[in-house]
Amino acid sequence: MENFTYFNPTKIEFGVEKEQMIGLYLANHNVKKVLLCYGSERIKREGLFDVVSKNLSENGIALVEFGGISSNPVLSTVRDAIMVARTQQVDAVLSVGGGSVLDSAKAIAAGVQYQGDVWDLFVGKAPIQSSLPVFSILTLAATGSEMNTYAVVTNEETKEKLFIASPESFPKVSILNPELMQGVPRDYLVYSAADVISHVIEPYFTASVQPKLLSRLAESVINTVVETTEALLTDPTDVAARGEFAWAATLAQNGLVFTGAAGFSYPNHAIEHALSALFNVPHGAGLSVIIPAWMKWYHSRNTAQFERFAKNVFGVMAAEEGIAALETWFNKVGTPTRLSQLGIGESDLPAVLENAMGNIRIFGMEDIYSQEAVETILRNAL
Repeated sequence: MENFTYFNPTKIEFGVEKEQMIGLYLANHNVKKVLLCYGSERIKREGLFDVVSKNLSENGIALVEFGGISSNPVLSTVRDAIMVARTQQVDAVLSVGGGSVLDSAKAIAAGVQYQGDVWDLFVGKAPIQSSLPVFSILTLAATGSEMNTYAVVTNEETKEKLFIASPESFPKVSILNPELMQGVPRDYLVYSAADVISHVIEPYFTASVQPKLLSRLAESVINTVVETTEALLTDPTDVAARGEFAWAATLAQNGLVFTGAAGFSYPNHAIEHALSALFNVPHGAGLSVIIPAWMKWYHSRNTAQFERFAKNVFGVMAAEEGIAALETWFNKVGTPTRLSQLGIGESDLPAVLENAMGNIRIFGMEDIYSQEAVETILRNAL
């Protein structure tokens, strides 16, 4: 176990009807005017917007509405929202939606407090020194953004999909009500499952120091995602399964499964970001394509851990059998495993490779992931 400091100040409010307390949670942080960010009109059709706006009003909090955030959040939208937030002089940002909305909310909150262009924070030209407080009501579980510092945004002009991370970006309060997630479409449920799995298997397989405790935690998260995804495909109204899936997604990326590990990296994310930046691929769908392709290339570097995964997650013995079992499961639940399923062909590989290598350099992984290696992984996914 490596030395570590673990700090996570986000307060999670988990349970049915917790969203009806959102005004009180903001008032406890002295919020007077909030920018409410959301994606589709689903939150209005299902009545959540009315519940939230009513509760905010009852607690004396003014609301400024900003909708239309896309499932792959883009820089232009973040910039527009920053201008609205500044003009309206809000003192907090509330995300009502999934991880894409929350990622945008974090970028908006940091960008409002920064005097330059918010993209500077993504490319390392300036650190995040302050941020408006961020709150969230989750309607789709996948990214774990509700309890971490990360936010990912795509610059449409440069075709770069990059991230920020700062202690200033921890949400103050995040609400997880499984009932609010029952409207998630089938395809986004299975994409989310792949996303959650990716968050734990990358440190699980790549860490140079990986305590058994953390391996057990990772396997538990994966097993829970597999079980609850299958349960929800059978019965989308299964609130208990929805709740376990949502909490597994949070635990996958709130720091617990890699605190005490060392020397790990996120190659699947680095490569997938090229797919979603160039082709607007849903992040989880891109990951379910890249993960098996990467595993086939990488497994000989950590055979014992791949054998452990095969046995403890899928009940098979060999590393290759475990990889095949995961790919089979992705196919079974209906998330893609081939680039062709995303509309990406061999002729697109040079552009994907160039973009992915930029991410590899930003992630600091050039020592392992040469251009030849990344091309091999991509060809494994054809």
